[in-house]
Amino acid sequence: MDLLLEFWTRVSATNAPLPALTVWVTIAAAALLVLVPPAWKLTRHGITIVHEGGHGLVAALGGRRLQGIRLHSDTSGLTVSRGKPRGPGMVFTLLAGYTAPALLGLGAAWMLSRGHDIGLLWALLAALALLLVQIRNWFGLWSVAVTAAVVFAVTWFGSPTVQSIFAVLVTAFLLLGALRTVVELQVTRSRRGGSASDADQLARLSHLPGPFWVLVFFAVAGACLVGAARLLGLV
Repeated sequence: MDLLLEFWTRVSATNAPLPALTVWVTIAAAALLVLVPPAWKLTRHGITIVHEGGHGLVAALGGRRLQGIRLHSDTSGLTVSRGKPRGPGMVFTLLAGYTAPALLGLGAAWMLSRGHDIGLLWALLAALALLLVQIRNWFGLWSVAVTAAVVFAVTWFGSPTVQSIFAVLVTAFLLLGALRTVVELQVTRSRRGGSASDADQLARLSHLPGPFWVLVFFAVAGACLVGAARLLGLV
């Protein structure tokens, strides 16, 4: 019981707000992780983890049978689920990928706005643990395990200030990374024409053009970014 009490005390603890300058410097660091190509090549795996996790979560909630998730070294991924090939369940499953990082970022900003920085990190750890059991390839296992190890190290060993800075960094990275992946999606579609992207699959299901769905992804990412900024008092 003492261990459980100590754990709950850690999880439910609230952190004091960071100085505004520290927050902005941390956001700038997150922007560099997204905008600098060598950094993005590595950190984009984090966005892919959330993207595929979003597909898997919504597929399961929609009654589809989740068969596994694969993450690849080129930062692509694949979530396989079994169910009706058409209908709302399939549409929402496809919608979930590109919107998941932005929505998670907005949820993270909400937790930060209430001082639950450490609670956010524990929630991320729990989500990564649930995702790990659905991974079906070695690179995916390694990718999720390393990500979880980094989050755990900060969560367990970091000071409250380090935890808060890391939580802001993750939140800003998710929000900015969500926007970049949508832009990359449209660039790839423009170069290749029709493809098997989420937007093109949605186009075939709904008879609405692929660019419409790209715009939907971008609108969600933009709205989440603005909403998060307001929650954190940045605008």
